[in-house]
Amino acid sequence: MLAPVLGTPLDNKLLSALPLPQFNILLRPYLTTVSLIQGSVLLEAGNEFDHVFFPQTGMISLLVVLKDGKSIETATVGCEGVVGAMAGLGLYKSLVRAVVQLPMAVSRIPAAQFMKAAANSVAITNLCIQYNEVLLSQARVTAACNALHPVEARFCRWLLQSADRAASDIVALTQEFLAEMLGVRRTSVTEVATKLQLAGVITYSRGVITIVDRPALERMSCECYQTLVEQAEIVTIENSSHHVAERAH
Repeated sequence: MLAPVLGTPLDNKLLSALPLPQFNILLRPYLTTVSLIQGSVLLEAGNEFDHVFFPQTGMISLLVVLKDGKSIETATVGCEGVVGAMAGLGLYKSLVRAVVQLPMAVSRIPAAQFMKAAANSVAITNLCIQYNEVLLSQARVTAACNALHPVEARFCRWLLQSADRAASDIVALTQEFLAEMLGVRRTSVTEVATKLQLAGVITYSRGVITIVDRPALERMSCECYQTLVEQAEIVTIENSSHHVAERAH
């Protein structure tokens, strides 16, 4: 699989919503952009944050890991978000495992430098707090979805999220990976994928899923997909509004 094309830090919606002078002085000089392959582990639960990650493309899964080694996804982060933002407020240890779900380009900044930036910018401090609320809300919605909605609806929701982050109707995902993200057996994923393929909604071959009928996929998904989309937009909208207000003054 080809590596993602590296863009600029401002391809991340949170960074692009910050006041440009603050971004240029406090963050840009310390940001580096790298490409990461699918399956890369950015952080393990209990580890300290060395860097804060701002995705430009692709998707990161945040997983809760149980003592028996099993894990389940609680939230996802794409170009609308950040992983490790609370390091800006001094909270260094990760409570989750962060795994690259889709090949990605990401801008990263040393955690210590990000903390200095947050100490000198109300906008960056607000970004840390507000996006942490988004992740907490995602975790609540995902927990409710996992408990109450059938695996078929959850599969559709998750596939839509992945396609949005990939900016493509073609997504490279193995059944093993899907089963881990959804917290179900691989046989359950196989049954759902086969049903959707027979219905003409997707095609699935050699770890590559192609969405053929997105409207049908959205109808088969639970309401959680739209809820998560709306919540992911909140911080960007609020920061953009603050930016406009600052320029007006």
